[in-house]
Amino acid sequence: MMSSTMQDVPLEIRRLLRHGTQRHASATIDTATRGGFRRVSFAETGVNVARLAHALRGLGVGEGDRVGTFMGDNAEHVEAFFAVPCLGAVLHPIDVRRPGDEIAFVVDHAEDRVVIVDGALLPVFEPLLPALKTVEHVIVNGPGVPGLTAPAGVTFHEYAALLGGHPATYDWPETGERRAAALCYASDGTGEPKGVVHDHRSISLRAMTSAMPGVLGLSEYDRLLVAVPQFEEPAWGLPYAAFLTGASLALPDRFREPAALAAFTAASRPNLAVGTSDVWEGLLPHLEMLSSLTEAAVGGVSCAPSLMDAYDEHGITLVPVFHRWGAMAVARPPVTAFGDEIRGYRLTQGRFVGPVEARLVAPDGSVLPHDGESVGELEVRGPWIAGSYYRAEDPGRFRDGWLRTGDVGHIGPDGYLTLTRAARH
Repeated sequence: MMSSTMQDVPLEIRRLLRHGTQRHASATIDTATRGGFRRVSFAETGVNVARLAHALRGLGVGEGDRVGTFMGDNAEHVEAFFAVPCLGAVLHPIDVRRPGDEIAFVVDHAEDRVVIVDGALLPVFEPLLPALKTVEHVIVNGPGVPGLTAPAGVTFHEYAALLGGHPATYDWPETGERRAAALCYASDGTGEPKGVVHDHRSISLRAMTSAMPGVLGLSEYDRLLVAVPQFEEPAWGLPYAAFLTGASLALPDRFREPAALAAFTAASRPNLAVGTSDVWEGLLPHLEMLSSLTEAAVGGVSCAPSLMDAYDEHGITLVPVFHRWGAMAVARPPVTAFGDEIRGYRLTQGRFVGPVEARLVAPDGSVLPHDGESVGELEVRGPWIAGSYYRAEDPGRFRDGWLRTGDVGHIGPDGYLTLTRAARH
C-alpha cells in the first residue's frame, strides 16, 4: 500500500486563532451597545484570548475541564470560544433561553467547573447557583448585580479585572485534532437535553466549509452580522470561519429586538448576515436601515416566498439555509437555473455542503433513490455530525453509522432536499 507523503499537521483551533490574529489582525468584531457599538480588532481579541487562558489556568482549569458560558453574542464570548479549547479545556455554551431546571441540568450534566456569565444575565443564572453541584467559579462579564453573595464553595470574579495583568501571549499546547473542544446541548422533544461533543477537527473542517463560495462565501472583504445565538452548535462555527477568512463580525449581544437590531446593522454596516426566519420577518418594517446588506442566510425549515420577495425588492437576497442536527444545507440555485426554476430551488431545504452525506430510508429499512419522488426518513453522516450522545443512550437515534434525523422528505437527483413532515421515533 502506498503511503501519503503529506505532513501530519493536526487541525486545531489554535491554528485558526493564530491565523486570524496574525494575518487578519485589523479585522474587527463589533458588539452592539445601547445606542451604538464597541469595536475590537482580531489582534486585540487575540490578546484577551491569551489573558483569559492565563486567568482560567489560574483558577485551576486544566485539560478536559468544562467551562460554561451563559452569554449573549458579544466579543467576550468569542474570546471564550478560542481560549477554552485552545487551552485544552472544553467550551460549554449554555442556551440562555432554557427554563431554569434545564439550565441546571445541562450545567450539572456537563460538570462545568467555571461559568462565564454576562452581567445582564446574572439575575437569571445566580438563583440557580445553590443547586449546582460542580460550579466553583463564576466570572461576570460587564456590570453585575450589586450585593450578590456567593453560595458556599463558589467565588465570583469580574471579567476585566480577572484578565488584567496577565501576559498578552500564551504558549498554546498541542491539543491534537481529536481532543474535545466544545460540548453543546439540544432538545429533541424526547426527554432531557442531549449533549454532543465537538472536537478540534470537526470545528476546523466546518469552518472551512462554511466559508466556501456557494455556502457563506466569506472573505476579508466582508462583515458578517451573526443574528443566531452563539450557543447553537457552537455559533454555527462562524467565529472560527471568521478568523480563518478575515471576515469581520457584527454581534448584536442582547439587543436583538427588531428596532435595535436594525439600528445596529445601520451603524456597523455588514454586507452579509445570518439569522432565522423570525429575525428577517421582524426586520421587515426596518428594511430601509439594512441598505448595507446584499445577502442574508435564513436559518430554519423553510423561508416564505413573500419574505424573499420583500427583501429582493430592497436588493437583499435571502438564501435559505437548513441548519439542523449539525448539518447545513444551502438552497442556492445552480447557475443553470432560470426563471421559475430559481424560485423552485430557493423553496427547497437546499443541498448539503461539503462532505456531509444524506440518505433516505423507508420504513422497512431499505435505502431509497434520490429521484425527487421517493419519500423516506432522512439520515445524515459526516465529519461534524454526531455519532452518539454524551453520557446518554439513545440507540434509536443512530443506525449503521448514520444519524436518524426524524424528518421525512425526498431528495432530487441534484441533491436538493425537500421535507414533507417530521417523523416520530
